Order: sequence, then C-alpha cells, then structure tokens
Amino acid sequence: MVRLAIFIIICEIAGIIGSIFTTPAITSWYQTLNKPFFTPPSWLFAPVWLALYALMGISAYLVYEKGISHKKVRNALIIFAVQLGLNILWSAIFFGLKNPLWGFVEIVALWLAILLTIIYFYRVSKPAGLILVPYILWVTVASALNLFVILLN
Repeated sequence: MVRLAIFIIICEIAGIIGSIFTTPAITSWYQTLNKPFFTPPSWLFAPVWLALYALMGISAYLVYEKGISHKKVRNALIIFAVQLGLNILWSAIFFGLKNPLWGFVEIVALWLAILLTIIYFYRVSKPAGLILVPYILWVTVASALNLFVILLN
C-alpha cells in the first residue's frame, strides 16, 4: 500500500506543478479568450485532473508491481515518466507562456506519449492500460479546446 500511495503522490505532485502555471492564468488571460461551445466549466477541471492523476498513479503502480527487473516494465515506466513530464510542460507552455500554438504542438506530443503508455502498460498489465483510457479521452478534449482557442483568437 505504501508503494501505491507513493505512485499516486508522484502523479498528484505533477498536477500541482502544472497548476502553478494554470491557476493564475485561469482568472486572467484564459478568461479573455474566445472558447468553443463545448468548453467545460472551469470548476470541472480540478476534480477531473485530481481523479486522472490518481488513476495514473494506480496504473503505474500496477505495472511496477509486475517487477522492475523486467525490461518491458522498465520501458513502460520510462514512457510513463516522459508523458508525465509532457503533461506538466503543456501547462507551462499553454498557460504559463500563454502560447496556444506551441501548446497545441506539445499536446499532440503528449497525446502520442499517452497512447504509447497505454500500449506499453497494456502489454504488461491489461488493467493498467485500460485505467488510462479516461486520461487519453480527457486529453483529446483538451487538444480540441487548444486547437479551437488558436482558431477563435
């Protein structure tokens, strides 16, 4: 249980780091942007991300528990770490730098890294891969929002 908690905490910390860039921009710069009709309300983002980071931690733990000595476990966790870093980077680019264009380029890379993570995790632990499906769906919505922010502004 301690290892599971550590994995969840690591992922939640990634969310906290991202929120350092996001939170100030939500009530200022982001409010001034034209957004598409399908934009979720701002209050929804925090609880969804909290849940998704917890799911990421659970998923990574399930893979880790298969044995870090196995090459496919190590590779899967490396890809996971890359996507977690890209997750933070998107917040820094889109909200911190207020750059939707480069944010979109980055979120496409993030989406591909999540897809690779799902594939690699699924090969190690089917539940670990499936647990990440809500994450890629949410990032798909975020990608569409990012694209429409570019098109509408």
